[in-house]
Amino acid sequence: MTRSYITTTIPFVNARPHLGFALELVQADVLARHRRLAGHEVRFLTGTDENSLKNVLAAEAERIGVQELVDRNAAAFEGLRGPLELSFDDFIRTSTDPRHQVGVERLWERCAAAGDLYRKHYEGLYCVGCEQFYAADDLTDGRCPEHGTEPQLVAEENWFFRLSRYAETLRELISSNRLRVVPASRRNEVLSLIASGLHDFSVSRSQQRARGWGIPVPGDPDQVVYVWWDALGNYVTSLGYGGDETDLDKWWTGANHRIHLAGKGVVRFHAVYWPAMLLSAGLPLPTAIFVHDYLTVDGRKLSKSSGTAIDPADLVAEFGVDAVRWWLIREVPRTGDADFTVDRLISRANSDLAGGLGNLVNRVVSMIHRYRDGRAAPATSGAAAGTEELLRVWDTAPCEVSEYLTEFDFRRAAAALWTIVEAANRCIETTRPWELARNQSSDLDDVLDLLLQTCLGLAAELEPFLPGASARIREQCTAVDGVLPAATPLFPRLDHKSIQ
Repeated sequence: MTRSYITTTIPFVNARPHLGFALELVQADVLARHRRLAGHEVRFLTGTDENSLKNVLAAEAERIGVQELVDRNAAAFEGLRGPLELSFDDFIRTSTDPRHQVGVERLWERCAAAGDLYRKHYEGLYCVGCEQFYAADDLTDGRCPEHGTEPQLVAEENWFFRLSRYAETLRELISSNRLRVVPASRRNEVLSLIASGLHDFSVSRSQQRARGWGIPVPGDPDQVVYVWWDALGNYVTSLGYGGDETDLDKWWTGANHRIHLAGKGVVRFHAVYWPAMLLSAGLPLPTAIFVHDYLTVDGRKLSKSSGTAIDPADLVAEFGVDAVRWWLIREVPRTGDADFTVDRLISRANSDLAGGLGNLVNRVVSMIHRYRDGRAAPATSGAAAGTEELLRVWDTAPCEVSEYLTEFDFRRAAAALWTIVEAANRCIETTRPWELARNQSSDLDDVLDLLLQTCLGLAAELEPFLPGASARIREQCTAVDGVLPAATPLFPRLDHKSIQ
């Protein structure tokens, strides 16, 4: 049995989720569903990063307790399961899950035993938004390149991790693709970062600066574990690392594929810091890290802090889950940012879903009712004239979908699937079943059967992408007591509405 362990990053919960994180959730869900259908044993993990100063400051701004804030916002993240039709198997919360603190402490102790943790005084420029120190050369006009804010000058004594010790090992692992960083542009970025020299990084904060929020450093209660060290550990703490390690043995040590999805802003943490921590602790590395780019609005990154956030649950409530999932899959490229507008979402849903797939299923079911009283007759004489293109597309498209998903190219996978929809609609125009019926041609049953089987096949292929729509198509195209249900619209045509 092939095992795949698929994870998203875990976001800060200083505010409600936005569409940028929904992209990552949907991508991970497509991978998980596709691999399950291919016979893989799959575990899909997501969660929330709660031990952050960012969350503390947000709670102070609202004049509520930190735990109250993180509980409320974490519930909104976990609550995306329903609106986005997600299939995650586990959801970890770093402030409350009993598995997590035990695992973080174990990870710290293993790295300390390897001689990779030491204490020293440090001064640096710190961005609270990133929860990261920056060198002056890394800033843009003195501001954080990610948030556009001026970092704070921080001076204190912290624990440091010997990242420099693992530079050559990381370079060899990534350059040989034993640790795949996808796409190639991000792989090259990581290799360039390593070549420029890796510096040890701070992995703790003073209790005072952390406002007493976070996991205490083992043996040093005046310090708390740095939020990124804490958060990265979730990929193994959720599997019982440091406690009952049955799941760890199955899904980390024993998995064929350990896949992380992450945004480009955190590539350093996932492709450099995290593998080095695992090497230090003597744990296996991920097998692949897929780095996606950003969603933007008018060219600006979707962000809670910048005021460009779009609530995915609100978007689904207004336009439906099929439209939202399909835009995220069909429109977002493997490399490069994607600019979101409601007009683009509506246009894609109306052209592909209502006008393409929905129209196809409606026409096929309606013709079977009109010409065969709703009873789908099996093919009799083999391939009818005019069906050759559709048959050729069926021979190649499913394999192409699988190949593109292996390379984390969701847009090309969706486009490959849509060649079947387009070929089926052309097949109707070429074969003209209405004329076959008028002429009482024996080809009619062959054409209608092929079109019906195409709709059922599309339902199966579509399941990872649009699980709810897949189920509706299957129901529409499955006979009950020998008769298909009456044709009903599968996808509404959308009108432009403003998001309130």
